[in-house]
Amino acid sequence: MKLQWIHEEPAQWDADKQRLIGDAAEGIFAMAPQSPGELVAGEWWRVEADGKTVGFGWLDTVWGDAEVLLAVDPESRRGGVGSFIMEQLALEAHGRQLNYLYNVVRPTHPDRESLRNWLIQRGFKPSSEDDQTLRRLVAHSDR
Repeated sequence: MKLQWIHEEPAQWDADKQRLIGDAAEGIFAMAPQSPGELVAGEWWRVEADGKTVGFGWLDTVWGDAEVLLAVDPESRRGGVGSFIMEQLALEAHGRQLNYLYNVVRPTHPDRESLRNWLIQRGFKPSSEDDQTLRRLVAHSDR
């Protein structure tokens, strides 16, 4: 399966975001309901395989760091889509000379420990600030 990383500009709420994010199990994402065509904050990338949207990556820059979010189509999970998204987000952060990627794993997430372990396997470490935030240093050759 060849994955495509497509930057959405401008990023708008659409049927695929509704399917993968809006209709996700309660407690995963903390987003207000969106209307079709409504502009969405942050930078968004759509991941396609054979013309079908199989995931999304989101990046929001805050004080030199990047909060990231990813969503994978349930039918495409355990196939490398999430890892692909995370590595693409890391490349985007690197290109912007950002310091850290971070992700907030809410206590309400129905599979919280599995997600935390998945992120830790990909280089994230628990933050000393709280038990919800995990962060990963963005690799730069001059550091």
